[in-house]
Amino acid sequence: MRNIALRLRYDGTNYHGWQVQKTEITVAETLEKALSKICGHSVKVVGCGRTDAGVHAERYCANFKTDSRIPTDRIPLALNAQLPDDIAVMDAVEAEENFNSILSCIKKEYTYRIYNSRIKDPFYRNRAYFYPAKLNVEAMSRCARQFVGTNDFAAVRSVGTETKTTVRTVYYFEVEQKGSIIECRVCADGFLYNMVRAMTGTLIYASEGKIDPDDIKNILKTRDRRLTGPTVPPQGLYLTNIWYDGPVGEMMNR
Repeated sequence: MRNIALRLRYDGTNYHGWQVQKTEITVAETLEKALSKICGHSVKVVGCGRTDAGVHAERYCANFKTDSRIPTDRIPLALNAQLPDDIAVMDAVEAEENFNSILSCIKKEYTYRIYNSRIKDPFYRNRAYFYPAKLNVEAMSRCARQFVGTNDFAAVRSVGTETKTTVRTVYYFEVEQKGSIIECRVCADGFLYNMVRAMTGTLIYASEGKIDPDDIKNILKTRDRRLTGPTVPPQGLYLTNIWYDGPVGEMMNR
């Protein structure tokens, strides 16, 4: 049995997230149907994370088991012929037998994009959070730096997926303005449900003067979700990088 890892990209606008659901169309279900056609048997995929409805991925990893002998370099072409235009498989590699896209992941990077302009732009409608009031990028950056380190992030977590611990390590959280787009880029060893969207909402509160950036460490210690900013909309969120060891790590960096 071969264990194949895929690097893919998708626009999450038309999907109810990654994870297969009974009544909603998801990225995983769409990918599984395409894989089943080219492999000649039913296929189940393991994804590197549960992106929510409307969330995008510029770099995503999924793996599946198959007896099919289709060469790995042919898999992306064969799959893309079966997939809709908003999902694309960019690369494939034969992974170690015990490789698992979510359990083998070392760290991930998410980027939240805010379209900060008084005038709306229809081309960003499903690709960024339209925020017409002027944002203070310096205040947002100061706030972002306070999240870096190993902390209990329960105060920026929505109730949802169960987890054994709410402690995570954030390696960096950077805010950069590129014209009218503000990018909030955060890397961690793992993320809680809605964690990035709640952290970004907290940065916006810091910009508005509703939260003092220097208070973030103390707020995190309270574990009180009511003390941090709102959960911003999903369409501005992108999974932008993932790290692995071995051949999968090499594929993800190509």
